Amino acid sequence: MINNQKNPRFLAVTTLERVVQGAYSNVQVDHVIKESELSDKDVRLYTRIVYGVLQHQLTLDYYINQLVARPSELPTWVRELLATALYQMTYLDKVPNRAIFDESIKIAKQRGHDGIRRLVTGVLHHVQRTGVPPIKATQDSVTYLSITASVPEWIIKRLVAEVGITKTKRILAVINQPARQSIRVNSKVSSMEQVTTELEKRGFQVAPSRVADHALVVSNQAAVKTDLFSSGAYTIQDESAMLPVQALAVRTDDNVLDTCAAPGGKTTQIAESLTTGRVLALDLHAKKLQKIKQNANRLGVDNQIEVATADARQLSSLLGDKTFQRILVDAPCSGLGLLRRKPEIRYAKHPADVTKLAQVQQQILANASQFLQPGGILIYSTCTIFKQENQEIIAQFLEQHPNFYEERVPTTFNLLPDRDQAALSIYPDDFGSDGFFVARLRRKTHE
Repeated sequence: MINNQKNPRFLAVTTLERVVQGAYSNVQVDHVIKESELSDKDVRLYTRIVYGVLQHQLTLDYYINQLVARPSELPTWVRELLATALYQMTYLDKVPNRAIFDESIKIAKQRGHDGIRRLVTGVLHHVQRTGVPPIKATQDSVTYLSITASVPEWIIKRLVAEVGITKTKRILAVINQPARQSIRVNSKVSSMEQVTTELEKRGFQVAPSRVADHALVVSNQAAVKTDLFSSGAYTIQDESAMLPVQALAVRTDDNVLDTCAAPGGKTTQIAESLTTGRVLALDLHAKKLQKIKQNANRLGVDNQIEVATADARQLSSLLGDKTFQRILVDAPCSGLGLLRRKPEIRYAKHPADVTKLAQVQQQILANASQFLQPGGILIYSTCTIFKQENQEIIAQFLEQHPNFYEERVPTTFNLLPDRDQAALSIYPDDFGSDGFFVARLRRKTHE
């Protein structure tokens, strides 16, 4: 009997099916890595295929539409099977075509009828003989950039308008590279040196981050499967995502409000800095708060965390006259800084979504700011790269709240020292980490 739990290509196709149906790629990938029987080598292949297909989806769609007579009639799993095979043939030089052909045809036979097997076989042999179809568009056109970088045209147009064509091309050149895996060392349990030594013993390549404190860059996705992860020595978190809490400058006795906390990466990061202080973690969905509790328990910081269900736009009934020394507003956003890590986001978002989110962000920021003590610090952050959700939100807030002023965001490694704004805007091409925006606001002592 075939054991598909050991087959990285079969699992890649089923994962991509679920993503098409609305699942988050990173959640599905983490689940498969934990629950499957893949070797470390096959984990790397599986992860590379899933994210690679999503990252190059518009390019692969273009190829499939040229190669198949009636592409719209393909069942989802067949389209994803063709996409995985074409991705490997086009982008993975070290994978032999023989292995791609054998495994793809085997999956076609296992899941479909003989006509599907013949279709898959015919397409792959055609590409082997003649190569993938050429892209018929002018090289500097938005259409060409959209197909080759696999990014919707509206995103490219907006990037060009905001950062220029040269920066846009640099961003497009890196967003389809494999996402770097980074971890945050739990200072309450271990140290950078101890975790580095133990991971190297287990065969990982480890390097200190040049972006964030207490961060290590590791060689593969299997970091989530180690006993060190289970025991709370570290957690998985992108380097850029660690910067908002570092800019919050939490003191050991601070009372902190985390307004949009799930799944709790930043909440637990705050808690690791506390001794007598506490962090109140809020989320609109009660189910998501369970994830925060689980992470806090694994990392041994559950005593520093309180959770509550709340809409961050309406906090008065929950908080009353309570105030905090530090507030984090890691606002819901379009997520377009995560194009490497959650590549399907680019296909799901539209300009109207950004406009709606900006309205929500402004409401959350204005509401949360009421509960900051005079002299306290509020961090506003997003994992997107558009000014409408970032700089424009801060400018509008400061115009409407003269009792606040903006401070330059501090970073341990003096990131982007020549930037001309107080806030920190990180793009995917800057350091190899996720795109992120961090602004630091302080409430005036005398109002």
